[in-house]
Amino acid sequence: MHNYTTAPELSDGYIGSVWEKLPRYVRPTLLLPAPSLSTELKCELTIASETFQHTGSFKFRAAYNLISSIEQQHVITASSGNFGQAVAYACKLLRKTCTIVMPATSARVKIEAIQAYGGTVDLIDVQQISREERVSQLMEANPGAFEAHAYDDYRVIAGNSTLGKDIFSAGEFDTVVVPIGGGGLSSGVIIARDLLQAQTAIIGAEPLPGNDAAQSLHNGRLISNAQEPDTIADGARTRSLGHINWEILQRGIKDIIEVPDRQTLRTVRSYFRYVNLKVEPTGALTLGALFSAPERFYGQRVCCIVSGGNVDPAVYAQALLEQD
Repeated sequence: MHNYTTAPELSDGYIGSVWEKLPRYVRPTLLLPAPSLSTELKCELTIASETFQHTGSFKFRAAYNLISSIEQQHVITASSGNFGQAVAYACKLLRKTCTIVMPATSARVKIEAIQAYGGTVDLIDVQQISREERVSQLMEANPGAFEAHAYDDYRVIAGNSTLGKDIFSAGEFDTVVVPIGGGGLSSGVIIARDLLQAQTAIIGAEPLPGNDAAQSLHNGRLISNAQEPDTIADGARTRSLGHINWEILQRGIKDIIEVPDRQTLRTVRSYFRYVNLKVEPTGALTLGALFSAPERFYGQRVCCIVSGGNVDPAVYAQALLEQD
């Protein structure tokens, strides 16, 4: 494995121990061939769907691995919804409590799910205060709590690497396309590829309105969005990649394709029509990347990761009813 200097904890031995332990608590990713889309896009397409994972997204892999490794009984984190749901459910299983800082514009379905798992939701106006600032305030008020980071933590990356293991153990792919927000999932997939010595290109898919990762990769330095991006892909509304994630991505990812929001909504509709799969906008980014740059994938064996299916009903209805 590469020597990731900012996270020496990501050793082969540690990753191997996570791969041995975590599968008992998570569901394997669902791998679906997509023949109609394969014909349209002129490639051999497989969908790796985490929509049936606990809490409806890949985030449970990271959250359970993280929360099960700490001693603290109360967890504080910031989330657009999926990580918050995963933390809340992991805390419920491990008999801990949590507070989730979320933008007031978060999908109602995600807010209600966190509350149903027993988590406390702290809604903020991100134009007035950032998620990070609010988490800092809560940590000061709760000095015995643990601050959980959704992506910039080696335990999160290791948990996400189990999804990569599922993919690379299932077959050979020329390219795996992964959605990028903070970089937790893409980092985990790269770690899995390197450990299993797969000869697979990793390409990221990022919303065009929040393209800090693409800018960072193309400029060779970590670049942040000036403010939280206004994108339909709510799971990718991050201001910046994590520092650990950036170090892994700049060494291990081939490229990042920027996907316009309108294409993302069309792709949500494509999943419903051609795969009979309910997908949230962030999860649709990867197939959106194929539609945005199909020539990049002609003739290849491609795996598109669908990161989750927790879509707000109103957004989903809009995606399904709009005409091309």
